[in-house]
Amino acid sequence: MTGAPALPSYEPAWRPPPGVGAWMSTRAGGVSAPPWGTLNVGDAVGDDPAAVAENRRRVERAIGARAVWLRQVHGTRVVRVGVGDVGGAAPEADACWTDEPGVACTVQVADCLPVLLAVGDGRAVAAAHAGWRGLAAGVVEAALEALCDGAGCRPSEVSAWLGPCIGPRRFEVGADVLAAFGVAAAAPGGSAEAFVPRLGDDGRPRWLADLQMLARVRLEAAGLRRIDGAAACTYDDASRFFSFRRDRGTGRLVAAVWRLDR
Repeated sequence: MTGAPALPSYEPAWRPPPGVGAWMSTRAGGVSAPPWGTLNVGDAVGDDPAAVAENRRRVERAIGARAVWLRQVHGTRVVRVGVGDVGGAAPEADACWTDEPGVACTVQVADCLPVLLAVGDGRAVAAAHAGWRGLAAGVVEAALEALCDGAGCRPSEVSAWLGPCIGPRRFEVGADVLAAFGVAAAAPGGSAEAFVPRLGDDGRPRWLADLQMLARVRLEAAGLRRIDGAAACTYDDASRFFSFRRDRGTGRLVAAVWRLDR
């Protein structure tokens, strides 16, 4: 990553193209009180708005870029963002892209998967918020399509980073989630490999789902050739990450990608 942040961060295991910055927060380094302690950037989780505003300012100082924040709804809408969107009303969307330097595309997560994308020559970047609903509906494909259309590139020219999310040992789901991905319970191969069967505490069939694998399968099918991922589980690492499934009332992390001013 270019430029060391002033805040504790989760270093993306990703070498973005020259001229692109990438960063992800931990829960440390902010001013929010429990249960949002301390670097909560979510403004819709019950935290003190003044604390959230200060935490967001700290993020911007750490990354050296102006952030555009989304109002996420687990959908597939993608918006183009620029300097004119900084400080304005948050657009309702679950992905965004930009080709303007100094403007950070951000997504907020607390178990959902953050996906960062960058064109190979660094001329445009994107970020997507991918929980299981968004993944099943096609949010990563929508973000990739918007980025490629806007930058005039092919998917094979784009690289991706899949950030920390709830891991496959912790994300237990029911048959409705398999159905959303078009997976039959006994079908081998493809997305089905992301679901490991087990017996739930109630004796009913359940599955352990792998969000990163589901995103990787979809991005590869869309034409990406370079996809890097994080090994951390938000549920298991309470010292670094917020986790909605673990704590329910909790804060939000942020993953950001931006073009550097050159």
